[in-house]
Amino acid sequence: MEGVVKSKYRAVVIGASSGGLKALKTILSVLPGDFALPVIIVVHRHPNADGYMEESLDHKCTLSVKQVDEKEKIQNGVVYIGPPNYHVLIEDTRIFSLSVEEAVNYARPSIDVLFESAADVYGPELVGVVLTGNNDDGVRGLQRIKRRGGLTVVQTPETAEAESMPKAAIAAVDPDHVLPLKEIGPFLNGLSIFNIQ
Repeated sequence: MEGVVKSKYRAVVIGASSGGLKALKTILSVLPGDFALPVIIVVHRHPNADGYMEESLDHKCTLSVKQVDEKEKIQNGVVYIGPPNYHVLIEDTRIFSLSVEEAVNYARPSIDVLFESAADVYGPELVGVVLTGNNDDGVRGLQRIKRRGGLTVVQTPETAEAESMPKAAIAAVDPDHVLPLKEIGPFLNGLSIFNIQ
């Protein structure tokens, strides 16, 4: 289609811990049904957690929200949530792989594991977002996204329910954007839109 430039990005990865569900509702509720990218999310939660998070987000979101399945092909316009007690990785063929390897930063799923594998696959076509949380999970992964030429975004600590994770990311990564929670959804939407020239 002449005059249309596709978004340079191909995927969004988001990591959150304490306060993550509320933050994700704020972000996902403003993404339109024609949002053009997959959104892949890891949130620290209890190993025996049920499907409440997926159901709760699905009700707030016009996009389809589902839990990651092993060997599932990543589709545009779908919100994927990492299952409790499994690391989420992305393979070169852009399908998911689940792992029960050791916890990283006391967490499984680990934000770093998702971010690092996604950075290796998507390179400069990846957007990484670190939200509210109590530790520094996500720092190493966000560093790799930045090294691979991807876009790095961190929630302003002042708008986070738990500020340790955003503060650690800001200190270690020098992210491309540090945004209040309410601005992250509209910002992501702007990245996915096809621009008419």
